Amino acid sequence: MITLEQIIELVKPGLISGTHCQPTGKVTDDSRSIVPGDVFVAVRGNAFDGHKFIPRAIEMGASVIISEELVENDDVCVLVVSDSRLVMGPLALAMAGNPQEKLRLIGVTGTNGKTTVATLIYQALTAMGISSGLIGTVQKIFNQTEYKSMLTTPGAVELADDLRRAVEAGCTHLVMEVSSHALDQRRTEGLHFDAAVFTNLSHDHLDYHKTFDAYQKAKKRLFDSLPAQATAIVNVDDLSGRSMVTDCQATVWELTLKDDDYRIAQLDARGILVDMDGLYLQSPLTGKFNAYNVAQAFLACVALGCSPANTASALAGCYGAAGRLENVTLKLDIPLQNDQPAVFVDYAHTPDALENVLQTLQEIRSKNQTIHTLFGCGGNRDRDKRPKMAKIAARYSDVITVTSDNPRFEDPDAIIDEVCTGFGEHDHYQRITDREKAIRHVIASAGADHIILIAGKGHEDYQEIGGKRHPMDDRALAGKALQQRKSPKPIAGEN
Repeated sequence: MITLEQIIELVKPGLISGTHCQPTGKVTDDSRSIVPGDVFVAVRGNAFDGHKFIPRAIEMGASVIISEELVENDDVCVLVVSDSRLVMGPLALAMAGNPQEKLRLIGVTGTNGKTTVATLIYQALTAMGISSGLIGTVQKIFNQTEYKSMLTTPGAVELADDLRRAVEAGCTHLVMEVSSHALDQRRTEGLHFDAAVFTNLSHDHLDYHKTFDAYQKAKKRLFDSLPAQATAIVNVDDLSGRSMVTDCQATVWELTLKDDDYRIAQLDARGILVDMDGLYLQSPLTGKFNAYNVAQAFLACVALGCSPANTASALAGCYGAAGRLENVTLKLDIPLQNDQPAVFVDYAHTPDALENVLQTLQEIRSKNQTIHTLFGCGGNRDRDKRPKMAKIAARYSDVITVTSDNPRFEDPDAIIDEVCTGFGEHDHYQRITDREKAIRHVIASAGADHIILIAGKGHEDYQEIGGKRHPMDDRALAGKALQQRKSPKPIAGEN
């Protein structure tokens, strides 16, 4: 617990009013969780303004209120600041004992590849005997103990608590996915990263950021915040790569795989081989985009002081994140039959990600194989990408099934209608609204010469409908369908 005087020193309020009350509890921006003695930070969000809940926070017993507005109440101590978000992170970290000071922090940002790169770094560090933690979209892991993850980057209070747990678990290194939402909302304020990785930037999250420029600027904040002793690793084969490190104080390492010294030496169904100026990185992952992921994970470990040879050896045994071009057929516990199709599950839910994974399947397919893509688009998200994803699916697939993917509060059939506007009259597609039925049907009707891509959800184990998360796991459904393959039954709604 820290004192009121320490809080004042940390947040540097422009105005102090009310009663001098010492806090005895936690810091929170959720008035519903307050118990007597807590510190309440009123944060302006996109959906709610925390200032409206200040009376409730006082009623619940908050002893200190941090606000951007003057509060007329003599029963609590009110600290008025210019931006509550900027003080939330440092205050939460201080209340947690400043665990970030005991960790080497690695941040990974970008539209696609964050989860794979962060997971590969964590897996490689662990393989080299370094006690490490991971915070990301799929899971949280602190020294090999796993926890459920709800957000790519947690809120400031939860994040500070996660860092504390990592230290208590014995971690010395922590790898984090850093989302554009988190950067825009300043959830990582107060953290000083030792290394930061930029993967790529493409059309996503414009429902939140509104413009691509705003999205790009949000990502850039990670690199703007790096101290001089840190290392920034950027993919300069991406058009936004160099702009990320404009005026960056850290040492900048630029990655390209398009010259004679740094290149993809081998790419097939067995994996990839990347030539890093004479040092070869071998990986069981496949696809051009994974070559970049492996190379950036390698550079991040080296930036942290790991030897290049040891890092390369460690990465050779790393499989990355669940639900990222995951070959469900190969992971079945039963012996594979000769008539089984190859089924891949991937998280691709943006036009760029879908194109990347389909290009990968095109690269590894044999001449007689048929690519069947099953995908949908999320509800209450960027609508512009819906027909774009249809066009990409049609360009790289022989057959397409359009289905639901977290419709949220939208009509799933209306979403599918918008997706289908991107198809041409000669494209071979069907629509099956129920995702579970769609997966069963596609796998049941496939031949042994089919490569099936189930895209959009990857590691997710739910379908979000009407504000509720219903259990659903593409990998489990696909595995069950593969084991129960039989003649397909007609399903209403096919085109």
